[in-house]
Amino acid sequence: MTLDEGADAPTVTAPNQNGEAVSLEFDEPTVVYFYPKDDTPGCTIEANQFQREYETYRDAGVAVYGVSRDDVDSHDSFCQQEGLEFDLLADPDAEIADAFDVELRDSGVTTRTTFFLADGEVKAVYDGVDPDGHARDVLLDALDDGLVTLSE
Repeated sequence: MTLDEGADAPTVTAPNQNGEAVSLEFDEPTVVYFYPKDDTPGCTIEANQFQREYETYRDAGVAVYGVSRDDVDSHDSFCQQEGLEFDLLADPDAEIADAFDVELRDSGVTTRTTFFLADGEVKAVYDGVDPDGHARDVLLDALDDGLVTLSE
Protein backbone atom coordinates (compact mmCIF):
# COMPACT_ATOMS: atom_id res chain seq x y z
CA MET A 1 0.00 0.00 0.00
CA THR A 2 1.62 3.24 -1.13
CA LEU A 3 1.47 6.50 0.75
CA ASP A 4 -1.91 8.18 0.30
CA GLU A 5 -2.68 11.71 -0.81
CA GLY A 6 -2.36 14.01 2.19
CA ALA A 7 0.28 11.85 3.88
CA ASP A 8 3.43 13.52 5.15
CA ALA A 9 6.25 13.24 2.65
CA PRO A 10 9.21 11.20 3.89
CA THR A 11 12.63 12.80 4.00
CA VAL A 12 14.99 10.73 1.87
CA THR A 13 18.63 10.86 0.86
CA ALA A 14 20.17 8.75 -1.90
CA PRO A 15 22.99 8.94 -4.43
CA ASN A 16 22.20 10.20 -7.90
CA GLN A 17 23.76 8.98 -11.15
CA ASN A 18 26.91 10.96 -10.35
CA GLY A 19 27.29 9.40 -6.90
CA GLU A 20 26.32 12.68 -5.19
CA ALA A 21 24.06 12.46 -2.15
CA VAL A 22 20.69 14.09 -2.87
CA SER A 23 18.36 14.92 0.02
CA LEU A 24 14.70 15.48 -0.75
CA GLU A 25 12.47 17.35 1.67
CA PHE A 26 9.53 18.08 -0.68
CA ASP A 27 8.82 21.67 0.34
CA GLU A 28 8.73 22.63 -3.34
CA PRO A 29 6.66 20.81 -5.99
CA THR A 30 8.40 17.54 -6.82
CA VAL A 31 7.68 14.45 -8.91
CA VAL A 32 9.20 11.19 -7.74
CA TYR A 33 8.58 8.33 -10.13
CA PHE A 34 9.52 4.76 -9.32
CA TYR A 35 10.31 2.49 -12.23
CA PRO A 36 11.46 -1.13 -12.45
CA LYS A 37 14.81 -1.10 -14.25
CA ASP A 38 17.20 1.05 -16.28
CA ASP A 39 17.45 0.47 -20.03
CA THR A 40 14.29 -1.61 -20.42
CA PRO A 41 11.62 -0.72 -22.99
CA GLY A 42 8.89 0.75 -20.76
CA CYS A 43 11.35 2.48 -18.45
CA THR A 44 13.16 4.03 -21.39
CA ILE A 45 9.87 5.37 -22.79
CA GLU A 46 8.95 6.85 -19.42
CA ALA A 47 12.39 8.42 -18.85
CA ASN A 48 12.48 9.89 -22.35
CA GLN A 49 9.03 11.40 -21.93
CA PHE A 50 9.96 12.96 -18.58
CA GLN A 51 13.02 14.36 -20.34
CA ARG A 52 10.88 15.70 -23.19
CA GLU A 53 8.63 17.49 -20.64
CA TYR A 54 11.51 18.46 -18.33
CA GLU A 55 11.79 22.08 -19.46
CA THR A 56 8.06 22.59 -18.88
CA TYR A 57 8.34 20.96 -15.45
CA ARG A 58 11.20 23.36 -14.62
CA ASP A 59 9.18 26.32 -15.93
CA ALA A 60 6.40 25.27 -13.54
CA GLY A 61 8.92 25.03 -10.66
CA VAL A 62 8.70 21.24 -10.39
CA ALA A 63 11.71 19.02 -9.68
CA VAL A 64 11.72 15.54 -11.22
CA TYR A 65 13.46 12.44 -9.81
CA GLY A 66 13.41 8.88 -11.06
CA VAL A 67 14.03 6.04 -8.59
CA SER A 68 14.85 2.38 -9.18
CA ARG A 69 16.80 -0.31 -7.39
CA ASP A 70 19.60 0.00 -9.95
CA ASP A 71 22.98 1.22 -8.72
CA VAL A 72 24.79 4.49 -9.44
CA ASP A 73 26.79 3.05 -12.35
CA SER A 74 23.66 1.74 -14.05
CA HIS A 75 21.93 5.11 -13.60
CA ASP A 76 24.97 6.94 -14.95
CA SER A 77 25.05 4.78 -18.06
CA PHE A 78 21.27 5.12 -18.57
CA CYS A 79 21.40 8.94 -18.18
CA GLN A 80 24.26 9.24 -20.64
CA GLN A 81 22.68 6.88 -23.15
CA GLU A 82 19.30 8.63 -23.04
CA GLY A 83 20.49 12.21 -22.45
CA LEU A 84 18.58 12.57 -19.18
CA GLU A 85 19.07 15.89 -17.39
CA PHE A 86 17.18 15.08 -14.19
CA ASP A 87 18.48 12.95 -11.32
CA LEU A 88 17.97 9.23 -11.07
CA LEU A 89 18.30 8.08 -7.48
CA ALA A 90 19.90 4.72 -6.72
CA ASP A 91 17.87 2.63 -4.28
CA PRO A 92 19.52 -0.82 -4.30
CA ASP A 93 18.37 -1.63 -0.76
CA ALA A 94 14.81 -0.35 -1.41
CA GLU A 95 15.06 2.23 1.38
CA ILE A 96 13.30 4.94 -0.67
CA ALA A 97 10.72 2.43 -1.90
CA ASP A 98 10.07 1.45 1.73
CA ALA A 99 9.74 5.11 2.78
CA PHE A 100 7.05 5.58 0.11
CA ASP A 101 5.52 2.13 0.73
CA VAL A 102 6.06 1.24 -2.93
CA GLU A 103 5.46 -2.41 -3.60
CA LEU A 104 8.25 -4.66 -4.81
CA ARG A 105 7.50 -7.28 -7.43
CA ASP A 106 8.53 -10.90 -6.89
CA SER A 107 11.58 -10.18 -9.05
CA GLY A 108 12.66 -7.49 -6.54
CA VAL A 109 12.03 -4.44 -8.75
CA THR A 110 9.66 -1.65 -7.75
CA THR A 111 6.22 -1.34 -9.25
CA ARG A 112 5.72 1.65 -11.51
CA THR A 113 4.38 4.32 -9.12
CA THR A 114 4.56 8.13 -9.26
CA PHE A 115 4.11 10.72 -6.51
CA PHE A 116 3.53 14.45 -6.81
CA LEU A 117 4.64 16.15 -3.59
CA ALA A 118 4.63 19.74 -2.34
CA ASP A 119 4.46 21.59 0.97
CA GLY A 120 5.83 18.51 2.70
CA GLU A 121 2.99 16.21 1.73
CA VAL A 122 1.80 13.83 -0.96
CA LYS A 123 -0.52 15.68 -3.32
CA ALA A 124 -1.17 12.90 -5.87
CA VAL A 125 -0.37 9.20 -6.32
CA TYR A 126 -0.33 7.26 -9.58
CA ASP A 127 -0.30 3.46 -9.27
CA GLY A 128 -0.03 0.98 -12.12
CA VAL A 129 1.30 3.60 -14.49
CA ASP A 130 1.36 3.17 -18.26
CA PRO A 131 4.72 4.77 -19.15
CA ASP A 132 3.56 6.13 -22.51
CA GLY A 133 2.10 9.59 -21.94
CA HIS A 134 2.50 9.49 -18.17
CA ALA A 135 4.95 12.41 -17.87
CA ARG A 136 2.56 14.74 -19.67
CA ASP A 137 -0.47 13.45 -17.69
CA VAL A 138 1.21 14.18 -14.34
CA LEU A 139 2.10 17.70 -15.45
CA LEU A 140 -1.39 18.40 -16.81
CA ASP A 141 -2.99 17.08 -13.61
CA ALA A 142 -0.76 19.34 -11.48
CA LEU A 143 -1.76 22.32 -13.61
CA ASP A 144 -5.46 21.39 -13.57
CA ASP A 145 -5.40 20.89 -9.78
CA GLY A 146 -3.72 24.27 -9.27
CA LEU A 147 -0.63 22.71 -7.70
CA VAL A 148 1.58 24.61 -10.15
CA THR A 149 1.17 27.29 -12.81
CA LEU A 150 2.93 28.19 -16.02
CA SER A 151 3.40 31.83 -16.88
CA GLU A 152 3.33 32.70 -20.54
